[in-house]
Amino acid sequence: MNRPGPDSPDQSANKDDDAVWLDLVARLESMPSSPLDEPRLAEELPKDPGTEPGPGPDAVPGTSTSRSFQDFDPLGLARRGAADKPVEDEGSGATGPRDFDVEDEGGFVPEDPPSLAGTEPLTMLAWLGAVGGPVALLFTAMFWRSAPLLAVMGILAAFLASVVYLIMKLPQEKDENDDGARV
Repeated sequence: MNRPGPDSPDQSANKDDDAVWLDLVARLESMPSSPLDEPRLAEELPKDPGTEPGPGPDAVPGTSTSRSFQDFDPLGLARRGAADKPVEDEGSGATGPRDFDVEDEGGFVPEDPPSLAGTEPLTMLAWLGAVGGPVALLFTAMFWRSAPLLAVMGILAAFLASVVYLIMKLPQEKDENDDGARV
C-alpha cells in the first residue's frame, strides 16, 4: 500500500481539520458552562496553543494541565453561594436522606395470607389445571413427541375447563361503594 506524502491534499485537509478543532475548543472554553459562571473573555485565552506545557507528547494541544477532573463541574454546583446551601439541623447531625435512622413505630404489617388447606378442592384443582395444562403440553412437546392425539386433546380440554371454571367463579356484580383502592 502506498502512503500519501506529507504534501498530499489529504494531509493538508487534516491540518485544516486540526485548526478548526482547536478553534472550536477555544470558543467552547470561552463560553460559560452554567448560568452562574462569568463568560471568559477572548483575551484570557492562550494566544498560542502550542506554548502551554503538556503532560507529554500525547497531550492534546491547547489543553491546560492546571485543571483536574475534580474541577469539572458542568452544573456549577460547587460555585453555589452560602445562601443556596441547604440548612442542616444541628440537633440530629443528619445531612442527607440516608443519614437518618429507621424508626419502627408500628407501621403497616400485612395480614397473613389464608392457608391453602382451607381452599375449596374444586378451585384448587382448577388452578392446577390452568397452570399445569400449558406446562404439561410443553413437556409433552419436548419429551413425548409420539404422544397420542387423545392425550394432547385431554390436556387441552382440562386446561380450557379449568380456565372457564375460574372465570365463572369471579364476582358477577360490582360493589358500588368500592373505589378500587383496596386490593
